[in-house]
Amino acid sequence: MDKINALQTVKPHLTASRFAHTERVTETALVLAERFDVDKEETMLAAVFHDYAKYRDLDEMAQIIRKHQLPNDLLSYHHELWHGPVASILVETELNIYNPAVKDAIYWHTTGHALMTKLEKIIYLADYIEPGRNFAGLDVVRKQAESNLNEACFMAVRNGMKFLLENERLIYPETLNMYNDLKRKLEESNS
Repeated sequence: MDKINALQTVKPHLTASRFAHTERVTETALVLAERFDVDKEETMLAAVFHDYAKYRDLDEMAQIIRKHQLPNDLLSYHHELWHGPVASILVETELNIYNPAVKDAIYWHTTGHALMTKLEKIIYLADYIEPGRNFAGLDVVRKQAESNLNEACFMAVRNGMKFLLENERLIYPETLNMYNDLKRKLEESNS
């Protein structure tokens, strides 16, 4: 599936503003893929479909989580975390996208996890730094994304966790695992 067809496929499932976000994430991800030598077709597919399930009915998403034996603990966290794992199932069942690298990048784009692949990091980061976003500390992460994927992802996950802590929200365990994994990698590379 080429980019034009992929975007036309996802468009009916998104609001106008979310579709514009998806276009920006896709362009940002493709720049990062070029920069960090990651497969561009896999990057494009994961970026285009990362929010495929964003507006699905919550009951439908909960049923998919149970039916496909996704981690049940997802259901005890904010439903904002559900759309990535659910989309990783739906792109296969509805769109015949079977590539595990693409599905994993979609799955983890919101929470992250330890031992992320470069593709997973690129989708996570592109979603965070795309040009339509504007919040404190973002320019520093964008600058770091020009040269160091691990450092940029670490900064993004650290900022996200700080936001959750300041607002007394739950933090998904895999997000903490991502933070710890990247922190260790950065310490090892600096020693």
